[in-house]
Amino acid sequence: MKYFYSSLLVTLGGLLGAWMLGGWAGLWIAFNLALLETSLSFDNAVVNASVLKHWDEKWRKRFLLWGMLIAVFGMRVIFPLLIVAIIAGMAPMPGPIALFDYFSTGAWPVNDVLSLAMVEPDRYAAILTSAHIEVTAFGGAFLLLVFLNFFLDYEKDTHWFKPVEQLLSRLGKLEMAPVLLAMLLLLLMTASLPAAQGLRFLEAGIWGVIVYVLVDGLGGLIGDEGTTVKTGLGGFIYLEILDASFSFDGVLGAFALTKNIFLIAIGLGIGAMFVRSFTLMLVEKETLNAFKYLEHGAFWAIGALALVMLLAARFHIPEVITGGVAALLIVLAVLHSWAVRNKEGGISS
Repeated sequence: MKYFYSSLLVTLGGLLGAWMLGGWAGLWIAFNLALLETSLSFDNAVVNASVLKHWDEKWRKRFLLWGMLIAVFGMRVIFPLLIVAIIAGMAPMPGPIALFDYFSTGAWPVNDVLSLAMVEPDRYAAILTSAHIEVTAFGGAFLLLVFLNFFLDYEKDTHWFKPVEQLLSRLGKLEMAPVLLAMLLLLLMTASLPAAQGLRFLEAGIWGVIVYVLVDGLGGLIGDEGTTVKTGLGGFIYLEILDASFSFDGVLGAFALTKNIFLIAIGLGIGAMFVRSFTLMLVEKETLNAFKYLEHGAFWAIGALALVMLLAARFHIPEVITGGVAALLIVLAVLHSWAVRNKEGGISS
């Protein structure tokens, strides 16, 4: 329970703020967004834990404090504002001139993205949603490489779905296999889209691949220990981009419930805090060691999410299906791990 004290405090404060913003309706919307974000992001917590278990205490604390502040405010509030600012060619925040105009005219000018989100939320949502292809292509490509780099490892000797994972492991002997497979899927998806949309999709997807490769090699470049991005600043950046890939689709989906960016930030922020709590619990209790297939289930869930995000450029796939598949994979992984432990005598009767 100690792992969830801070999350519960944030929940109480957030729901109170939601009630002050929108009454009981606002509280109900924030609660549902928090529940949705938490339930859909447990695989994110498992992957975070699989990286954090290699870190020293100093970097764990930095990620759990500063990383969560970036995740809550940066990825779920600031990042969407920046995307709209780029698309609309507007400043993300109001400046001193806006304050001067307000006192001069008595009307708040809508010449920045934050003001647009507050005064004209429907227009803000429409502009943000127009970037759906780029967001899903970038995030899908990044997550696909996270999935492929976990399974395309010819030195991996623990397999859950053995026939499939053993095949993927053998493919790992081919240098650059994850990038090649990711690019092949991007090209196949691009061919299925109209020319204009296909170009946008491919460009964003290529940037997703480029960013993953850069971040994956950042650890060695700046002198972090290990052969992959597991520790230090490289790992910190890796987890933040991973969280962005997980969260932004949820930001877009939140507009189905409300256009109020403050309610969205409260609901998704509460969910992000619970992801932090689950991550901390998994690391300190060494749950990944106790359930040998849990990590595999989480990475399969990431693969499913990556595929859904890439297919979303062409097809509409309800979030409940995505979340249901991810939850099912993780539950199956836990149950199988539990059964194996019990069979091997790992659980006392």
